[in-house]
Amino acid sequence: MMPNPVASVAKAKWLNKIKWDEHGLVPVIAQEAGSNHVLMFAWMNRDALYKTVELGEAVYWSRSRKKLWHKGEESGHTQKVLEIRLDCDEDVVLLTIEQAGGIACHTGRHSCFFNKFDGDAKEGDWQASEPVLKDPSTIYTEAKNK
Repeated sequence: MMPNPVASVAKAKWLNKIKWDEHGLVPVIAQEAGSNHVLMFAWMNRDALYKTVELGEAVYWSRSRKKLWHKGEESGHTQKVLEIRLDCDEDVVLLTIEQAGGIACHTGRHSCFFNKFDGDAKEGDWQASEPVLKDPSTIYTEAKNK
């Protein structure tokens, strides 16, 4: 008989140390090993964090889809988790990851933080500061055809 994953999560006492928000979520930062670049920000619930530890790959909670989201499940750009840290207030998780394919963002860029503010408070604006490495329409088409 297969173990019940819900029961396993419920028994994982290490999850109780985290200060989950009112929606049962915790913010998560994915930082690239080596470069230390922040590649993305996402959310996890208890199941997502448990699954991340279990798989050794990042699994997030998609607030828009209301379901677990294994990073790279459609694009192939998975995140191998090397280390997981909890901040001093126990309400933010930091993942140190290896990014498959060098693309973390659904826009086809290396990082989700590609918009850089340029200028002053009155006339400034956001400018794309990182190139698109791969056309997003081809990323998801290729992954579905595999």
